[in-house]
Amino acid sequence: MKFLRNLVILPVKFYQKAISPLFPPSCRYYPTCSTYMIQAVEKHGVVLGLLMGSARILRCNPFVRGGHDPVPDHFSLRRNHDK
Repeated sequence: MKFLRNLVILPVKFYQKAISPLFPPSCRYYPTCSTYMIQAVEKHGVVLGLLMGSARILRCNPFVRGGHDPVPDHFSLRRNHDK
């Protein structure tokens, strides 16, 4: 299963190193959406992590305030308001 996690994380790390630096910072959250995706996959596994990361990307838009939104300890598609 670690191989599958690494296979999912690899394109996100590629994005962070090769694509993201070409554009101005635009993520409204901390940690960034790409970091959140990696942390969610590492913490909750591939399927749930991808769902959580995708939901986070959909939440990252001009109509939200953003702010601190760490990966929660329990699976959720909503923003983490605990911290």
